[in-house]
Amino acid sequence: MPQLLVRNVDEETIARLKARAAANGRSMEAELRDVIRTALSAPSLDDRWEEFERLAALSRAMTVERPAGAATAEELLRESRDER
Repeated sequence: MPQLLVRNVDEETIARLKARAAANGRSMEAELRDVIRTALSAPSLDDRWEEFERLAALSRAMTVERPAGAATAEELLRESRDER
């Protein structure tokens, strides 16, 4: 299997990786493999933006326009309060 060498990693990053590995019961190497795998499997910003646009379009399609002459929500609330 290919290997990966990363140089010039600062001490704080190494310490955090060691602590994370210990908390997960893994070696630092196994933890780093998991970090890389997780980072690369996360959706990209473009994928997230496409999903946002899809949901926005769906929301617009589900919007119901108020028929002409129909009472607004504010008018209905006032009417309900006045009836008490």
